[in-house]
Amino acid sequence: MKLYYSPHACSLSPHIVLREIGAEFAPVQVDLATKQTADGGDFLAVNPKGQIPTLELDDGTVLTEGVAIVLHLADSHPEAGLVPAAGTIERARVHETLNFVSSELHKAFGPLFNPATSEVGREAAKAQVSAKLDLLDAQLADGRAWLAGPNFSPADTYAFVVTRWTGFQGIALDRWPHVQAWLGRVEARPAVQAALAAEG
Repeated sequence: MKLYYSPHACSLSPHIVLREIGAEFAPVQVDLATKQTADGGDFLAVNPKGQIPTLELDDGTVLTEGVAIVLHLADSHPEAGLVPAAGTIERARVHETLNFVSSELHKAFGPLFNPATSEVGREAAKAQVSAKLDLLDAQLADGRAWLAGPNFSPADTYAFVVTRWTGFQGIALDRWPHVQAWLGRVEARPAVQAALAAEG
């Protein structure tokens, strides 16, 4: 398999999942500005959307969109125990949290990575991020270790990656102690350590 990625972007989530399941894969770095791969290839020829993450399977099938990728990987390796069985409320909770991260938390960071965003726009975006982190902190306030249930899941990998972006944007996490503790638990996992080290 090949994982097309950009360091510490949302592609870090499937990178972690690949390591959690013990898969053999080749990471291929993408320059998102030029749409070129590190080996000089045309990324748009692989994924016309031009977005990471992109996963090329062993048979050449290309899968895009981070949520689809992490769920496919987890489903393909049930022995890793990353997702509950389909049709259960526990599985629905994983989907619920992945969708929240994708459509709410990730999206809220968008203006902060856009150099054209005004200072007023940046403050508004930070307020949106904070509101989403309030919800995550409340979700963890009942003493649970992981976001979507009793077990670590792809919901944790995706939320971990996006929540870490607070550090790049000068958003201190003191206001969210449950989120801080959860981040520490995720970061302590060997697969997460390996993925972070590999991305530099």
